[in-house]
Amino acid sequence: MFLQINTTPLDTMMTAAEQMVEPMERLSFLDLLFKGGWVMLPLGFLALVGLIIFFERYFTIRKAAKFDKNLMVQVKQSILSGKLETAIALCRNNSSPLGRMLQKGLLRIGRPIKDIEGAIENVGKLEVAHLEKNINVLGIIAGIAPMLGFVGTIIGVISIFHEVEIEGVINIGTVSGGLYVKMVSSATGLIIGIVAYIGYHILNMMVDRIILRMETDAVEFIDLLDEPVS
Repeated sequence: MFLQINTTPLDTMMTAAEQMVEPMERLSFLDLLFKGGWVMLPLGFLALVGLIIFFERYFTIRKAAKFDKNLMVQVKQSILSGKLETAIALCRNNSSPLGRMLQKGLLRIGRPIKDIEGAIENVGKLEVAHLEKNINVLGIIAGIAPMLGFVGTIIGVISIFHEVEIEGVINIGTVSGGLYVKMVSSATGLIIGIVAYIGYHILNMMVDRIILRMETDAVEFIDLLDEPVS
């Protein structure tokens, strides 16, 4: 006679254990952000402002960087041919910082070279100021966002101590809320700060390349005015 083992109690225990273990609720990215507390509101505002400024400046600077390579050649040919009005018209029809600089210099022809250089330099400063508009705000965001994240860290720690004081015990349920605030706000602040810092330097490098091109062409234009006009 074979020995029969009754597995019914074991099966019952396994079933009960499975019923007790509920499937873990998946936490969406949006829900995770909400767990960062009220600090996430100013951080979200900084992130939105930073993105708007970056893309607006990026496309503006990129458009300004599209110089007409033939502009200087055409202006030089017109000046050497004595066709000053044609050169001015070429610059007027060219909607770029270089075109506006050259137009101002052409309108000053007949005056001392120093006056022409001063006029070109003033226009160049205005063009650079226009290109750099609001870029410094990204630098400010890069500094403020991590600091706000640190504020969230302090709030999270305070929340943890408050819950422990109320409950009288330390367990995962007591400290989880404060840890969420602490970690989520800190990570968000650092990410926003890093992205803003990178965007700030990308835009500055783009502006620096335009400035170098403008200075080079301005020097070439001044040298051109010293050549005899046929």
